[in-house]
Amino acid sequence: MDILFVVVFMLLGIVFFLLEIFFLPGVSFGVIIGTVFVGASVWYAFSTLGTVGGVIALVGGVVAMGFAIWGFIRSRMLEKMSLKSEIDATVPSVSDAIKVGDRGVSVSRLAPIGNVRFGTQTFEAKSDSGFIDPASTVEVVEVNKSEIIVKIVLN
Repeated sequence: MDILFVVVFMLLGIVFFLLEIFFLPGVSFGVIIGTVFVGASVWYAFSTLGTVGGVIALVGGVVAMGFAIWGFIRSRMLEKMSLKSEIDATVPSVSDAIKVGDRGVSVSRLAPIGNVRFGTQTFEAKSDSGFIDPASTVEVVEVNKSEIIVKIVLN
């Protein structure tokens, strides 16, 4: 009966550890309960089965935990839970029509990012120096792959 108690508590502890690792990450509920079960199992093994029984329970628990994690990772259950879709989206690039020195009008407040209209097209732009109010004339200072950097033009 003593060995059954040790084995059952060890298995319950391993189950709670697996729940924490794979299903409840960050909650710590499973780790606390799993630690209590494993600790009670090892303590009971040492107190009733002696030193040899306690060491066997401790080493057996560590080995069983390793096999449980390894088996769960290799099982199909983990494959069914994992996300397999690929993201094919890309960051929109800035139009080749925008060049350094082009002038436009800010549509929204650039604080420091906002919308600027160049001709008939509106783009998102970044201010190189502080805030720019709406309806201000701006000039392109730099064009990168994904952003336009502008400065205010004082009349």
